[in-house]
Amino acid sequence: MVFFEVIERKKIMADFKRGGFSRGPREMHKATCSECGKECEVPFKPTEGKPVYCKECFAKRRKF
Repeated sequence: MVFFEVIERKKIMADFKRGGFSRGPREMHKATCSECGKECEVPFKPTEGKPVYCKECFAKRRKF
């Protein structure tokens, strides 16, 4: 490996460890919260039969 490639790879890994990778805007999908019934948007395509939670309900569930 060439010296500059090693340096560049180390920079990339340092950015990755700091959460520095930018994927651009995420595609958001409309969903209905399984707990409160509120309309919300989630950064993944909801799967039928699996619960989806709005931001508030998700935060409440994480505390338990």
